[in-house]
Parts: sequence; C-alpha cells; structure tokens
Amino acid sequence: MPVFANDALKEKHALITGATGGIGYETALVLASMGASVTITGRREEKLKQLKNDVKKNFPDARIFLFVANIGNENDRKKLFEASCDANGFISLLVNSAGVIGGSTVENLTQKEMERIMHINYTSAVLLSQLVYEKMREKKDGAIVNVSSLSGLRGTHGNTAYAASKFALIGFTQSMAIEAITHDVRVNAVCPGYVETEMGQAAIKNKSIRENRSFEDQLEIAKNSIPSGRLTDPKEVAHTIAYLLTDAASNIVGESVKISGGNVLR
Repeated sequence: MPVFANDALKEKHALITGATGGIGYETALVLASMGASVTITGRREEKLKQLKNDVKKNFPDARIFLFVANIGNENDRKKLFEASCDANGFISLLVNSAGVIGGSTVENLTQKEMERIMHINYTSAVLLSQLVYEKMREKKDGAIVNVSSLSGLRGTHGNTAYAASKFALIGFTQSMAIEAITHDVRVNAVCPGYVETEMGQAAIKNKSIRENRSFEDQLEIAKNSIPSGRLTDPKEVAHTIAYLLTDAASNIVGESVKISGGNVLR
C-alpha cells in the first residue's frame, strides 16, 4: 500500500548502494514511486537489470540509472559518483545500504574477515558519503540514510565483527549529522532486526550452524523472540528510509530508527 505522495521526492536524485539486496531493492521501488530519479548500484548486474525492469514496469515515467560497482573499491566509487551525476544530476539523497554479514566468536575471528566486514559496512559508506556530501554542502540541500542494524545498538554472541561495523556506522551517523545539519543536510540511520531478505536468511542460517540446530528451528526461535512474532518485511524498512528522506522528517537529525517488531523491548 502506497503511503507517500507520488511527487514527494520530485526533482530529487537518490543514489542507492546495495540495491541488489532486499532492502536496497525495495527502497529503489519506493523512491521511484515518490517521483525521485534513482541511481542503483551493486555488484550483481543481472539483479540490477531486474530491478530496473521492475521500476520501469511499475512506474513507466521513472528515471532510473544502473551502474555496476564495488563500493569497496576507490576507483569504482569515483566512477559511480561521476556517472550518477552525469545521468541524473545532483545527488540530493543517499542511501548507504550495501553491507555484508560474517564473522565468528572472538577466538575464531581472523584479521582478514574483520577487515573485510569493516571495510564494506563502514569505511566504504563513509568514503562514498564524503564524495556526495561535498556537493550537498555546497548547495545546502541533502539527506543521507545509513542502513545499520539492531546489531549496531547491542552486541550478541558470535557477532563481534558485524556488530562492530554497525556500531561504527551509528557513530559516523551521529557525528556527521551534527556537522552536516549546519549546512542543511540531514543524516540518519535505520536499525532493522531480522529482515526477510537473503542476508537475513543467511544470518539465521549461520546462527543455526553455530547453535547446532536446523535452519527451521532457528527461524522459529528468531520469530518467537520478537513480540510481533514475525520478521520485518524489507518494504517496511524501505518506507522508513523514504520517510527520513522527505521534508516531513526535516528536524529528525542523527537518529537511529529501530525496526524490530518490539524485539528491543526484551
């Protein structure tokens, strides 16, 4: 069900990283439905093409630009930024949705794995934000939403590397928000719990392996731990991101919006 006007983001250009993942994919559809020009990026070209087709099928007049990139690579980030601006103009909205899971308990965590997770989930988001923010600051116009996690607010067993990267993203969000708002640029974060995505399923599968349980049993345990009794639909996260990008959220600055089905209450 649409919850926003179809011109709420008219004349805005949104760059969405991690658009091949469930949250990024749904966010692209929602922002296109609100009138934004959209640039989608990720590493899986076929998935990006599928998303572009979905956008055009549902919103024939939407402007959408596809660019395959690994945002962990400096050269790719620069090319992405330049190509996006050439295709759709000034980037006034940025959604840092790219991310990876992984890691282990502290005694089994390797430096290589820790650095891989931190680089994609945190460092790359910061460096891309730097590129985009320069023009936002100059024009005094912009909004950034970082996709963190409940794991960015609390630690859990066997989750050291991932949680650390998402905690770092929250720290970045809060610190940049204080700086950026003086230039009329807003920065916020969303913190979903388990989401019905490939990554969410993989996280549950990894936990089932650590706990020596079947995936089905671990999924049931996960659902039972949530007061709402279910995982979050990626569309719900996309709608929250979209709200934070609109003028309706003009005085929401540096916040970390939880999307947990009540899980943080336990």
